[in-house]
Amino acid sequence: MNETLENAARFARAMALFDAANGEDPNQDEGQPKELLYSQRMSEMLQRYAPAADEVVQLAVRAQHICRWSVPRSDYPLTKEGYFQWRTGLYRMHAEIAGDLMGQAGYGEASIARVQMAIAKRRLKSNPDSQLLEDIAGLVFIEHYMVGFVASKPDYDEEKWIDIIRKTWKKMSDNAHQFAVSGALRLPAQYVPLITRAIG
Repeated sequence: MNETLENAARFARAMALFDAANGEDPNQDEGQPKELLYSQRMSEMLQRYAPAADEVVQLAVRAQHICRWSVPRSDYPLTKEGYFQWRTGLYRMHAEIAGDLMGQAGYGEASIARVQMAIAKRRLKSNPDSQLLEDIAGLVFIEHYMVGFVASKPDYDEEKWIDIIRKTWKKMSDNAHQFAVSGALRLPAQYVPLITRAIG
C-alpha cells in the first residue's frame, strides 16, 4: 500500500473510532445519538467554511465534543465558577480521548498534539487550528442550536440574548463573521433581527 492510501486508511480509522465513541451517546437528537449528530454537523460546516482544511483539523473538528455526555454539568457546582470548571475539564477529557483513539488509528505524536491543542482551546487567538475549530463551533451553534437554546431559556430577556450572541461572535474570526452574514449560513429567520442588533 502506498503512502497516500495508508494515510487515507489511517484517517478513515480515526474518524470511524470517533464516530463509534460518539455513537454511544444515550441522548438523542433527531433520532440519532446527540454527539454523533453534532460531530457530523461540525464536519459538514468545516467543508462549507474551509474545504481545504487538512486532515488534522478535520479530526479535531470531528472530535470536539467526543463523549461529552459522560461528564454531566450536574457533576459540578451550579455556579459560574462551577461552569468554567466543568468546561475546562471537558476540554481536557475530549483531548485525551481523541489522542488515545488517534494513537489506535496509527497517528504519531505530532498530529495528536495538534488535535489536542485545538480541542483544548489552547492559544485560541494565536493557534490557527484552535481558532478554526472555534469558528466552526460558533457557526454550528448559530445555524443548528440557537433556536433550541433560546427555547430552553424562557426566562432570558432580549438583552441577555444579545449578550450571548456577542460573546459567541467575539470568539469567532473576521472570516467567520463574513461567512455568517454572507448568506452562506442558514440563520434562524426569527432571530435575524436580534442577531443583527447584537453584531451591529
